[in-house]
Order: sequence, then C-alpha cells, then structure tokens
Amino acid sequence: MAGPSLQLIILVFILEFLHFEMIKHGYCNQNLHSICKQNEKKALIAFKEDLVDPSGRLASWRGEDCCRWNGVSCDNRTGYVVKIKLWNPYPKSFSGDGLVYELGGEVSPSLLDLKYLNHLDLSRNNFDGAQIPGFIGSLSKLKYLNLSSASFGGRIPPNLGKLSELEYLDLGHYYSQTQTVENDLKWISSLSTLKYLNLGGVDLSRAAFHWLQTLNSLSVLSELLLFECQLVNLPTSLQSVNFTSLQVLHLSNNGFNSTIPEWLFNISSLKRLDLNSNNLYGELPDALANLTSLEELDLSENYGIGGRLPRKLGNLCNLQKLVLTDNNIDGDIMEFIDGLSECSNNRLETLDLGYNKMTGNLPKSLGSLKNLQYLILWRNSFRGSIPETIGNLLSLRELYLSYNQMSGKIPVSLGQLVSLVVVDLIENSWEGVITESHFTNLSRLRELSIGKFVHDTFVVFNMSSDWMPTFKLVYIKILGCKLGPKFPTWFRNQTELKTIVLNLVMISDVIPDWFLDMGLELEELDVAHNQLRGKVPNSLRFTAVPVSNVDLSSNWFEGPLPLWSSNLSTLYLADNMFSGPIPSNIGMALPSLTDIDLSRNNLVGTIPLSIGNLTRLTTLDISNNRLSGNIPQFWENIPMLYILDMSNNSLSGTIPNSIGSLLYLKFLILSSNNFSGELPSSLRNCTQLYSLDIGDNQFSGQIPVWIGENLPSLLILRLRNNSFTGHIPSAICRLSLLHILDISKNNLFGFIPWCVGNLSGFQIEFTSDDAARYEGNLQLVAKGRLVQYSSILYLVNSIDLSSNALSGDIPSELASLSKLGTLNLSTNHLTGRIPPDFGKLEWLETLDLSKNQLSGPIPTNLASLTFPNHLNLSYNNLTGQIPTGNQFQTLTDPSIYMGNNALCGFPLSVECDVKISPFPGQNNVDIDDKNELEKVWLFSFVGLGFFTGFWAICGFLILKTQWRDAYFQFVERMLARNSVYLHRKFSGMGCW
Repeated sequence: MAGPSLQLIILVFILEFLHFEMIKHGYCNQNLHSICKQNEKKALIAFKEDLVDPSGRLASWRGEDCCRWNGVSCDNRTGYVVKIKLWNPYPKSFSGDGLVYELGGEVSPSLLDLKYLNHLDLSRNNFDGAQIPGFIGSLSKLKYLNLSSASFGGRIPPNLGKLSELEYLDLGHYYSQTQTVENDLKWISSLSTLKYLNLGGVDLSRAAFHWLQTLNSLSVLSELLLFECQLVNLPTSLQSVNFTSLQVLHLSNNGFNSTIPEWLFNISSLKRLDLNSNNLYGELPDALANLTSLEELDLSENYGIGGRLPRKLGNLCNLQKLVLTDNNIDGDIMEFIDGLSECSNNRLETLDLGYNKMTGNLPKSLGSLKNLQYLILWRNSFRGSIPETIGNLLSLRELYLSYNQMSGKIPVSLGQLVSLVVVDLIENSWEGVITESHFTNLSRLRELSIGKFVHDTFVVFNMSSDWMPTFKLVYIKILGCKLGPKFPTWFRNQTELKTIVLNLVMISDVIPDWFLDMGLELEELDVAHNQLRGKVPNSLRFTAVPVSNVDLSSNWFEGPLPLWSSNLSTLYLADNMFSGPIPSNIGMALPSLTDIDLSRNNLVGTIPLSIGNLTRLTTLDISNNRLSGNIPQFWENIPMLYILDMSNNSLSGTIPNSIGSLLYLKFLILSSNNFSGELPSSLRNCTQLYSLDIGDNQFSGQIPVWIGENLPSLLILRLRNNSFTGHIPSAICRLSLLHILDISKNNLFGFIPWCVGNLSGFQIEFTSDDAARYEGNLQLVAKGRLVQYSSILYLVNSIDLSSNALSGDIPSELASLSKLGTLNLSTNHLTGRIPPDFGKLEWLETLDLSKNQLSGPIPTNLASLTFPNHLNLSYNNLTGQIPTGNQFQTLTDPSIYMGNNALCGFPLSVECDVKISPFPGQNNVDIDDKNELEKVWLFSFVGLGFFTGFWAICGFLILKTQWRDAYFQFVERMLARNSVYLHRKFSGMGCW
C-alpha cells in the first residue's frame, strides 16, 4: 500500500507544481506584453495626428495595445509608456526606394499625459523650423532626450533645465539649415545628473565668455560635444576642475585663437580630446603626457601649433589615434616614435602628421608599432629611405608618404604587409628596381601611387611578362618611372580598375586590344607624356560618378578625334597628331564636358556650333591648330567659361559681342590669327580677366579706355603687332596688378603717360603661390629676342612700347617700377635725356632705347645696375663717355652704341679726349674753366655786334631828315593796307 500511496503523493505534488508554473508563466507573459493604458494610447494617437508621416512609418499605430506599436516601449511591469524612439534611420532623407522617411509637423503636448516617459528620440527628422516645445521641460521623468538634426527652429527653451533626472541630452544641429539662432547656456547648470551633452553646431555665442564656468558645475558629465558652436573664447586657466569624470571633450571649429589651456591637463580621466580647426598656436606642451588615459587626440587644422613633438608624448601608451595634420610642427620624429616603441603594450592605430614641416629620417623603431593601421606622413620634409622594419606592421592598412624629400630604394619588406590597402609614395626621389617581390603578400591592395613628375627616371618596374598579381587594384598612379616600353601586361587581370594614371612612364606602344576588351568603366584615364601611337578607339567607357577624366596629351596618337561616353567631364588631347575637323556633334555627344584641350594638333575646319551646348564648360583650348572661319555666336550658353584660348590658328573676322557675356572669364587668348576690327565694348563686362592677349592680328582703332577702367584684375595685356592708333590711354595706369604690358608694333603716337609710375604690379614680387593665375604660353621680346614663356610667367615683369610713333621725353616715373625686368622703348621718336633714376631699377635685365632721338650723356649711375644682360642704346644722339663699372664691363658688343657719333669709350674704338667721371655731378675742373672762358668771349662779341648794328641804322635816321621822313611814311602805308585786309577777312567770316 505504501508504494501506491507514495506515488499518489508524488503525482499530486507534480500537478500542483505544474499548475503553479502555468499561473506564473501566464502572469509573466501578461507583463511581457503589457496592454498600454487607455489614456496613454489616446495621447499617442493625438501625438501621431499632429505629425506628418509621408512614408507611413507609423502605420502600425493602431489596435488596442500601443505597447506593440513601432517605436513605442512600455514598462513590462506597469504597462506605462516609457520610451518613444522615432529617429529617422535614413540620414539623407531617402532610403533609396524614393520615399521620404522624415517625420514632420508638430510635437503635440499630449506627450504630457505620458507620466513615466523617460526616453524621447525624434532625431534626424524634419520639423521645418518649428519651435522646440517648451512643455518638454515638464516631462519630469526624462532621462534621455535626442532632438538632434531634426530641423527645429528658435532658441533652446530654458524649461529644459527643469529635467532634473536627465542623463543624456543631444540637441546637436537641432535647427533648420536656413536658421541660426544665438543661444545661452545658463539653463543647463541645473542638470546635475547629466552624463552626455551634445550641442554641436548650435550657436552658443551668447555663452562665449561663461560657457566653461557653467559646464564646470556638471560634476558627473562624461561626454561633452560642443563643436562648431562659435564659442570663440577658450579660457587658459580654470580655478578648479569639477568635471573630473569627463572622458570625451569635443571642441573643434570654434575659432578659439589661443594656446592649449593648462586646465585640460588636470582631467586625468580624459580619453578623447578633439580641438581641431580652432586657430590654436604655440608649442605642444609636455604636460599633455599627464593625460595617461588618453586614447584619441586631434589637434589638426590649427595651422599655428608648432615646435617639436615632445618626447614625453610617446609615454601615452593608451593612445590609439593621434591626428596633428595641418600645423607647423617641425623637427625630428625619431624621439616620439622611440618613446612609443618603449610601451610594453603599444595601442597606436592611427598616426596622422600630414601637412607639417617635420624633418629627419623615419626610425627603425617605427616597426615596433604593431597595432598601427593608418600611417599618414605626407606633405612634410622627411628624408632618407623607408626602414626595412616597416615589414613588421602587419596590421597596416594605409600608408601615405607622398610629397616629402625621401629617397633610396623601396624595401622589399613592404610586400609582407598583408593588410595593406593603400600605398601612396608619389613625389619623392625613389630609385632602384621594383619587382614582383615588392607585392608578394599584398593581396588586399586597392590603391597604388608611386613616382615623381620628372624626366630623369630612377625607378624601374621589372616584372616578368607572365606575372599576374594577387591584388585587384581600383586606383593606380605611376609618375616618371620606367614602366615601358611595352604596355604593362600585368594589367590583364586588373578588372576592377577605376583610375589609371601612367604619366611619363616611357611607354612606346599602341593601346593593346586586350586592354580594350577588359570592359573597364573608368573614372580617369591619364597616359600623357608617353610615346603611345596609333588611332584611339571609341570603345573606352567612362562612369559619371563623380567625374570622368581623359588625358592623352603629349603622345603620338593620330587620326580623327575620338568621342567616348556621354558622361565624360574633361578631355585633354593636346600635343598629338590628331587631324581632321573637330566633330560637329561634339557638344551633343559629350554634353557633360567641363574642360577641353585640343591644342597643338593638326585640326582643320571651323569651330563647331554644337560647342554652344556645353553649358558646364570652364576651359576651351583649341590653340595651335589650323582652324579657320569666324568665331561663332554662342557664348551666352557657356556662362562659366574660365579659359578661352584660340591662339595660333587662321581664324578671322571680328570678336563677337557675346564673348562679353562671359562674366567669369579669366584668360582670353586670341593671338596669332587674322582677326580685325575694333575690340567690342562688351568685353568691359569681363571684369575678372587676368590675361588679355590679342597680339599678332589686324585689330584697329584706338586702345579702349575701358581696359583700364573695367578690368582691374588684369595681369597681362598684350596688344602687340596690330594696327591700333591714337594715344596710349592714361586709364591703363589704373591696372595696379599689371606686370606684363606689350603694345609694341602698332601705330600709336603722342607722349608716354607720366602716370606709368602708378603701375604698382611692377613693384610687387609675385611668388609661386600666384602661378595658378596664369594659363597658356606667351611670346615676349626679352634679351633682344622673341622668348616663349609658360610656367614662369608670374616671374616676368615687362613693358614693351617699341615700334610705334611715340614722342616726347621718357617719363622719369618709370624708375619707380622697382621690379621691372624688361623695358623696350625702341623704334619710336622719343627725345630728351635718359632719366638718371633708371639706375634704381635693380631688377632690370633688358633695356632697349634704340632708334629714337635721345640726346645727352648716358647716365653714369646706369653702371650700378646689377642684372643687365641686354642693353641697346644704338641710333640716338647720345654724347660723352660710356659709363664703366659693374655689369657694363660685360657689355662688350660695340653695336649696342652705334649710331651715336658723339659717344666714346669702351667698347667703342673711339677714345675720349677728356675723362668723364663715373659719378654724376662731378665733372672735370678743366672743362668747367674752359666753358667759362668761352662764355665771356661769346657775350663780348654779341654785345659789340648789337652796338654797331643799332647805331649804323638809327644814327642815319637821326642825322638824315629825308631818310627819316621816307621811313615813317612807308610804315604808315603798310599799317593802312593791313587794316583794310583784316577788315575784309573778318567781315566775310561774320566776325564784325
């Protein structure tokens, strides 16, 4: 009996236990899927009704249980709504399916009925400038509030300061892009529980002088993001630091303009510090090493931070990311790297020191930074070679060493970097041979850049013809290396290429068929400065994102111009042997073109009208061809044109008025054609012109006054070899930036304006930074011959007024043009003396005053000129001794003085009787005495002659009465006749 009874008891126990578990499970399940409160459901419906929901994100907001609605969460125990999370998951408004996912409308005050709401996220929506509701400050249970990038408007309501339990507040870029409102921060000091604060992009200029003191009261704050807040003022001292829990501080783009403040070094808890783009200056302090917890430090783009990298900075063993790009940091990198290498557990992943002035060699200890993933050292002055130890950086993904002064061989150990994706080594002076061994384990390599744009090749690629690399490149850029003579066969399996730059790599071949059959869709193809030949096929394809570029210039390509994909952006085919006409449909076949350079080919025919369809065009260079016909009238359709060069063709006719509609035109180069007529006045609208070159044509009329009045940015004015007449307009003197003026070989007459001294462009030393303002080639007479200038145009300072009919004196004001290098006034009718102040023209190299009517001595202080290597004073009326000294001793050609019969001295064969002092104003005493004696004899004979003549006539009239009467009668008759004549003359003219 005992057995069955025991079994019965056990069975009853099991049934009771199962019943209890079922009840328990049902209760818990009910809590897990709590049915929301009816009043809160109504509040949510009212909230939804005030929203605009174009994509139906709130379509689930129906049914009885609001706790199951999308974006709504309830407390499992009580059923109260505690969270509303309606952030937009698509940051660019569109998800890709064409729907707009941003919520809009208004935020309903019905949210106040959600008494237990502690999390509200409406970020990345679009409330179209609506005010942030002040009632949010009454949601007393809120711990999390995120309204960032939601396009609200107005100021932040101070009521938010009532959220006494708030721990997370994100209002970054809360406002609409069309609105910026100044905000204060005084309301925030009461949020004592705040741990995360993001006000990035919010205008806090009202708090600029008290923001730090206000925020310093938030003792539990862990993350503070105040980037782009216009705070301006960064206090360098703080009496006591209270936010000792701070781990993240982001203060970039505030324009502080100060040194790095000392109080920062007392926040030992700091892990991330971002002060980039703030105009900070001064040296990096050693006290940075106090921040031993620091993992990320960004001081980039301050431009004023200088000095050396402190060695103690290498003691930050927790540092994972160091970004100091775009500053003035100099000195050696070795101590810093050595310091980091001593950390037993080095964690550095990103080292970005680009765009500084650092020098020295890369140390071997670089190889100990085993966790390094990004090494960015470009745009410095590092020297030496890449250390072999770089092969130890097996985590390295990107290596940027371009634009330094490094040299030597590329180490084979580079091929061991199994994680390497990007290698950029261009614009250094590498040498040696690159083989397959350099790429052994680089199976992940996607971008490769190496070489330097110079003609002296020191890097040679020596790959076997059957080598097929394991990597798949997307981007390759090789400059000035020896990759040829054959087109590289190892490109055969590079089927993912988007950018190919093989510039100046000594390829002498045709583009192979296998390359054309690869089906590549390229963003850029640059094979310029090689010896590629043959016809260019039309089968190449180009993508439209972001732009597509083709540069085949300086090769031996021939045949008709090719037309490729309609989405091509730039087309550079200059300096080849292309022939035939420019395709008449070029503007329709390639409508996206922004830049066209077809110069230096054998193109014939006229300029196609379809170019007028290229509405995005900024550069058009069709110079140095054999084009003919007139310039078409389509320029109103190309409003963004920046460069227009049609020089050295056989174009004719006049300049069309519509070119004056090119308001952004910087370079107008029409020289060496057959253009005629006057310059159209519409060109006065091209007020941004840097260069106006219409030389070597048949233009006529006067030089327009509006050139000086309306083209203030003009650097180059070249009207050489035309048929302009009239005076040089004084308005030219207003061109304060002009430093090349060539109006030679015209029919100009009159005086040279004295105001030439106002041409202050000839007093400025232009630098290589100004080189971007020059385009094309320019022919000028310098050093006695025609010289072609291109890349160094910014260094040329020249005035050429030769071969006209100018008269009068040479203005002494020319001597104030201190940077003048060439002055040519030859073949005119100038008179007077050579201005003595010309000796002050320290930069003068060429002075040509030949074939004029100048007189007097050659100013002796011309001998003080430092650089004259061409002087021509021939065929004038100069006198006296030729000055000696300095560079004049090197001017040994006597022909530069011929035609001046009264000149003497070296290098002429005529010796001077009396030595003339080389110093002005100090003549020989004997000459002065001789001149004084001559004056005495001259005045004596003149006086005696006057006395004799006077009494010979007047004496007879006094003594002979008959002669006296006859003389006075004769005078009276003559006066009477003249009186009658004048009366008739002026009566006929109506003057009486």
